[in-house]
Amino acid sequence: MKSVALSIEERSPHGIATGIARLITTGDLAPGDRLPTVRELASELGVSPATVSHAWQTLSSAGLITSRGRSGSFVRAEPREWLPRRYRGLDGQLDARLDLSRGTPDPELLPALGPALARVGARADTTSYQAKPDIPELHDLLRATWPAPVESITVLNGALDAIDRALAALVRFGDRVVVENPTFPPFIDLLDHYGLEPVGVELDAEGMRPEAFSAALGSAPAIVLLQPRAHNPTGISMTAERAEQLAGILERSRIAQDAIVIEDDHSGAISSSPDVTLARWLPQRVLHVRSFSKSHGPDLRIGAIGGPRPLVDRVVARRLLGPGWTSRMMQAILHELLTHPSSTLAIDEARWAYAGRQAALAEAVREAGGWLAGGDGINAWLRVADERAAIVQLAAVGIRVAAGGPFQLGEAQDPHIRVTVGALRDEIATVGAALAVAQNAS
Repeated sequence: MKSVALSIEERSPHGIATGIARLITTGDLAPGDRLPTVRELASELGVSPATVSHAWQTLSSAGLITSRGRSGSFVRAEPREWLPRRYRGLDGQLDARLDLSRGTPDPELLPALGPALARVGARADTTSYQAKPDIPELHDLLRATWPAPVESITVLNGALDAIDRALAALVRFGDRVVVENPTFPPFIDLLDHYGLEPVGVELDAEGMRPEAFSAALGSAPAIVLLQPRAHNPTGISMTAERAEQLAGILERSRIAQDAIVIEDDHSGAISSSPDVTLARWLPQRVLHVRSFSKSHGPDLRIGAIGGPRPLVDRVVARRLLGPGWTSRMMQAILHELLTHPSSTLAIDEARWAYAGRQAALAEAVREAGGWLAGGDGINAWLRVADERAAIVQLAAVGIRVAAGGPFQLGEAQDPHIRVTVGALRDEIATVGAALAVAQNAS
């Protein structure tokens, strides 16, 4: 194991933490390696034990080391190894003064469930195995508000459940899937699970880059998987002009003539951008997914998928052999939340609150000398000089963010961090200044 003391160039708490973080990044310190004691390292560096202790606290907050009491401090092993590989970095097990890592909405901006529960009462049908999977009033509302005319819709347990079931019905082992790069880490885990090969497409401010999308279609993909609004992690929302452009490229492609588009509109209700879908131009080739977790509450676990009847029917038929349907009680609650004036007003307020936080944070970063593009929804994507150094720098001031690596395909990755503005209320100027400093940390 490489000497810890010899690798530390600056003897401040931040300098010590950064030096050790580099050793972990390069593999010179491996998961499970024991670190010198606070007193041992303090003696070698000629600093006080308090200085080293502060560095240890920073590394612990960044998720890089863990303390085992009298046994000492150790490089943290991969967390919760039973989790899918890229999901592990999103489990949010570490404490921080301000946790901006989790990609979850602000609980204070969710509509109140209590009144909706009271209004539903005994109206929901909870006694039948044979009733239709979707309650009629929710089904009709979804159809009326869908972003394009649709043949068939069914309710499922959130966006990821819908995408999982669509893939299970449509793909074969070894198929290629065109996907945004970066993208939501569980998407990559899901593709790995089905033995699928991701083909990444870079983004610009309007969505997938047309020339990169055209090139990716040359791989003869079975599926195109994209997030049309409030893209996770970048906050980019696709414009209608870009959607039309991508639809035209796909329609003209002979190599990808059988490819099906799956759209994950996971944050639609709190997006400040207009509805957009490729189904407007390719109605027989698009499955559009709409989730209500980010807007109405993660624990509702409810969303919907709509598209050509033959494709949706395959999802419905396979699901009957498993859970069968999404709780009709939960469907009734969602219908109340989507229609009652107090709930719809709460969602409108949340939408503009998130938009305001995005704009304010981007401005705060720029005022502090950094750069952050304002995004849509609850996430922002910040380019940094060194991902690990940025995380350590922010942990030192009590701010936790998500590492950018798990969101990116392949080995050649641009260093980024994801910041969830959903949890950001009163410290925007302070966080903006901290992000600007972390952007150039190395």
